[in-house]
Amino acid sequence: MRIDDHGDIRVLHLDPDGPLVSTSDDASDLIGNAWSEGISTIAIPVSRLDPGFFDLSTRKAGEITQKLVNYRLRLVVVGDVSVFEAASGAFRDYVWESNRSQHVWFVTDEAALAERLAR
Repeated sequence: MRIDDHGDIRVLHLDPDGPLVSTSDDASDLIGNAWSEGISTIAIPVSRLDPGFFDLSTRKAGEITQKLVNYRLRLVVVGDVSVFEAASGAFRDYVWESNRSQHVWFVTDEAALAERLAR
């Protein structure tokens, strides 16, 4: 885990390796870490998300996302999600809608995240 500052935006980056984020309790742990460090954005690599996150029927994406948004934290999923988009039109639509908001973003890599934060 590391913290980067992008102007006045503090970003908590989870390492690519580690336990999966898969439950509301996992989101609560992230919230606690974020609040103690003055974080406003949490960047989670695709590899750290439970595979169920990408299957909207499991409701894991909504559960985790809603918890973070309720605490005014932005969730950024970092990595290639194209295989999940190809498998599900609903997930593809979710990514498209999310990227239009300020609360949940899907970016291909950390450079794309830095560019998005600079806007």
